Amino acid sequence: MRPRDIALAVAVAAVWGVNFVVIETGLEHFPPLLFSALRFALAAFPAVLFAGRPRVPWRWVAAVALILGVVKFSLLFAGMAAGMPAGLSSLVLQSQAIFTMLFATLFLRERPRPVQIAGLALAAAGVALVATRLEAGLPAFLLVIGAAVAWGLSNVATRKASPPDTLNFMVWVSALATGPLFVLSLLIDGPAADLAALRAIDTEAILALLYIALLSTLAGFGVWGYLIRRHGAATVAPFSMLVPFFGIASAALILGEPVHAIDVAGGVLVVTGVLVGLVSFRRVPVVRVSA
Repeated sequence: MRPRDIALAVAVAAVWGVNFVVIETGLEHFPPLLFSALRFALAAFPAVLFAGRPRVPWRWVAAVALILGVVKFSLLFAGMAAGMPAGLSSLVLQSQAIFTMLFATLFLRERPRPVQIAGLALAAAGVALVATRLEAGLPAFLLVIGAAVAWGLSNVATRKASPPDTLNFMVWVSALATGPLFVLSLLIDGPAADLAALRAIDTEAILALLYIALLSTLAGFGVWGYLIRRHGAATVAPFSMLVPFFGIASAALILGEPVHAIDVAGGVLVVTGVLVGLVSFRRVPVVRVSA
């Protein structure tokens, strides 16, 4: 990867790391599914009116909307609402790199070298180490792990779709995810809870929505999709292992979450695994969707 693309990947990791603090703030104002629905609605409208048609087949837009927009974020927000702290959520979620490599091997025929497998195993050990001090309970932890599985699968779907315009792609993904999320919110959170949250909306809630909709969703996933299309899912995914450093640091600075020695040790393992994982992958050709 060129230095510019490495810088972009690190910048996205920083945005996504701080995003966990913003999510925790937003969940103080909204039920989880409503918060996710509003996030994608704001990311999609009015941008979808000017974006033009998707430049990839609709099946890929729908697949990523379902896997990433509906499944991943519903599970993540539910896990955090159930008690997973922002900093630890940012770390546990990065197990997605392992699932990305697995799915890329199965579906895209991307072939990681042994040294890269070792790097991701080292990073996974860092995630597991930090998880040993988990206090939120197993259900909340498993919800975030489920979100990591969904993110890994969506990385591969994005690579397979290979959208030539990732911003256009994310606008349409957001648009297609919005309706199902509102329906799920009404069914699970309940109309009364949703209406009460909307009536109580304030400046902090609006700022949280703007951050996760415009910066984290459109800008972040737009750049991430571009990098996956350019370099491959298994090559880009390890950069997400840097998210916990920004997530844990921002949670400590803004929310006052304590940083334990286990967090530091796990973080060292994670970043070491990322550096090892940067070794280039041997890939066989994959089908690209033409513009």
